[in-house]
Amino acid sequence: MGLTDAISSAVETTTGHAGAMGAALATLAQEPGLSIEQLRVPLGRTQSATVRVVDQLVAEGHAERRPGRDQRSVAVVLTPKGAETAARVLANRERALSDAAGVLTPGERKALTSALEKVLGRITADRAHADQICRLCDLAACPQPACPVELAARDREQQFSGRS
Repeated sequence: MGLTDAISSAVETTTGHAGAMGAALATLAQEPGLSIEQLRVPLGRTQSATVRVVDQLVAEGHAERRPGRDQRSVAVVLTPKGAETAARVLANRERALSDAAGVLTPGERKALTSALEKVLGRITADRAHADQICRLCDLAACPQPACPVELAARDREQQFSGRS
């Protein structure tokens, strides 16, 4: 089983669902009150597909809809049950990563981290893609000022705005 499969399996086992449920929980735990439109970006889903994910979260008691910033939007907020499930999603994701990297020496981990930071920076196409890449990230472990994906997204935005 590859690392992506191990992470997906850990998330699916935690939530009882394949697909975007775990990513939605992790994202909402770290960015509470997102609108459905804002949540759809890291999930890489259409608006209607994101509504279905939110419907499922609400039906299972993981989230609730609250009034949004304006009369047309809805904020999605995790319930205590949802916050606990999101914490398990992130912990199980971390465990899968730690299990895979556990064979590496500290020097090898440092080299791998450096190489992965370069690769992640290179593959980050734009802000939406950055949000998708980081949908299961632990934002406390990789704060935005140091995140290679965030830095690459900012660079892409500056490059684009410089061409205007």
